[in-house]
Amino acid sequence: MTNNSSSTNVSRATLAGGCFWCLDAAYRRLKGVTSVLSGYAGGHVPNPSYEAVCTGQTGHAEVVQVEFDPSAITYRELLEVFYGIHDPTTLNRQGNDVGTQYRSAIFPHDAEQEKIARDFIAELEAEHTFDAPIVTTIEPLGTFYPAEKYHQDYYDRNQRQPYCAAVISPKLAKLRKKFAEKLVGTRD
Repeated sequence: MTNNSSSTNVSRATLAGGCFWCLDAAYRRLKGVTSVLSGYAGGHVPNPSYEAVCTGQTGHAEVVQVEFDPSAITYRELLEVFYGIHDPTTLNRQGNDVGTQYRSAIFPHDAEQEKIARDFIAELEAEHTFDAPIVTTIEPLGTFYPAEKYHQDYYDRNQRQPYCAAVISPKLAKLRKKFAEKLVGTRD
């Protein structure tokens, strides 16, 4: 789905930071990321549809599941990007996207990822990185459900769509500015 690793050493990260189209577009541009899949996690309804998740009644968050080569990019570096491109201080909201499905959440795949996430959040809080407290939840992964096909790589297929231009493009500009050394060649 993405780019750039021939290594068989692959790990996964599952993150929610608002609309999954934003995180999907950002993570596809990072060195060491081998695939990105938009989907749903953290809910109680099996096999949810996008329409059901959008009601806020399934308990799911819009997430991306990122496969990465930890010898090329670390889990902590993925979290640095995560906290660098979304607002982790707004409860159940990113911009105009409002609801529990847009919450800021980390779904660790193992105890090591959970420790890294908790330590990183504590570090950000101690440094007062944000003007308000971080509300990112750390939740059990449970079952990850891939989103419908039309959500995958949405930005790159729909850059002229108003949401993409108004919301995702500025996040990608922030990504290029803050994390240029972590990027594969430009896709924009």
